[in-house]
Amino acid sequence: MKVLITGGAGFIGYHLAKRLLADGCEVVIADNFSRGVEDTFLKELAKKGRITFKNTDLMDEKNALELGDDYDRIYHLAAIIGVQIVLDHSYDVLKKNVCLLLNMIELAKKQKHLSRFLFASTSEIYAGTLKYYGLDIPTPETTPLTITPLEEKRTSYMLSKIYGEALLRQSGIPFTIFRPHNFYGPRMGMSHVIPELLRKVYNDEGNGKLEVYSVEHKRTFCYIDDAVEMIVRLADSEKACGEAYNIGNESPEISIMEVARTVLKTVGREYEIIPLPPSPGSPERRCPSMEKTGECTGYTPAVTLEEGIKRTFEWYRANIFDGNEVCEK
Repeated sequence: MKVLITGGAGFIGYHLAKRLLADGCEVVIADNFSRGVEDTFLKELAKKGRITFKNTDLMDEKNALELGDDYDRIYHLAAIIGVQIVLDHSYDVLKKNVCLLLNMIELAKKQKHLSRFLFASTSEIYAGTLKYYGLDIPTPETTPLTITPLEEKRTSYMLSKIYGEALLRQSGIPFTIFRPHNFYGPRMGMSHVIPELLRKVYNDEGNGKLEVYSVEHKRTFCYIDDAVEMIVRLADSEKACGEAYNIGNESPEISIMEVARTVLKTVGREYEIIPLPPSPGSPERRCPSMEKTGECTGYTPAVTLEEGIKRTFEWYRANIFDGNEVCEK
């Protein structure tokens, strides 16, 4: 099987590529490396063979169409993401995310034997419904979607993904949409709560005190290996064609305070936790219903938060904190 992963140099794409290579697939990664970086981990993947890297700008339709017409599956992960990027460049987020998807849909239509187009949406598509009506927790995929105010910059990202889901439903290509919820793990970058807390504690940046935002907010977290397993199983399932699925963990739902305590235990520090105000735009709870995904994939996430944070810490300690490597921004 030959697969294309757009944005494959990023966090999810890297781990997905590893898994697909292990399954015997031929993998093509298309990325402009503006966010993901060409690091030693991608170079190690290249040594395995059956993988090709294409440094290209998929905003250009000509570049996109030159990727070829012989893919069995396309995983479209490329997007403009990151809270600060969204706040600083909200117009570009809307324009570019839609343009990227439109170009990839055109590529998909030219494929000779495409069995599935997998689109990475976001858990933030539920934000408007939460703001105005409240959400069922755990949140099912059937939740009616409402957008947040158009003048708010953060609306641009979630709206680009809602529009993307709508485009796919009218496109005529075989698609599956997945909505990631709080993935974490090795090589995810530093601008996320778990690696950020690990860095602060390991480097003793607070002199025995750990400042933590949104301590009362609750989340469920999904280790990247579990997330990739579910994504691959959705791609293999005929039942998943034409459907949208949450990808994440339904339980346990824990507070950010508890995450901080687990980080301290993992690193082996006894710090005082200093609660800070909630981060702007951060929902008090985020927990997906995984019933639909579980029924389709037959899979339940296996890595506990304690084990996942341990694996994440060991990787960051070896490759970032004590090394000279860089990872996704």
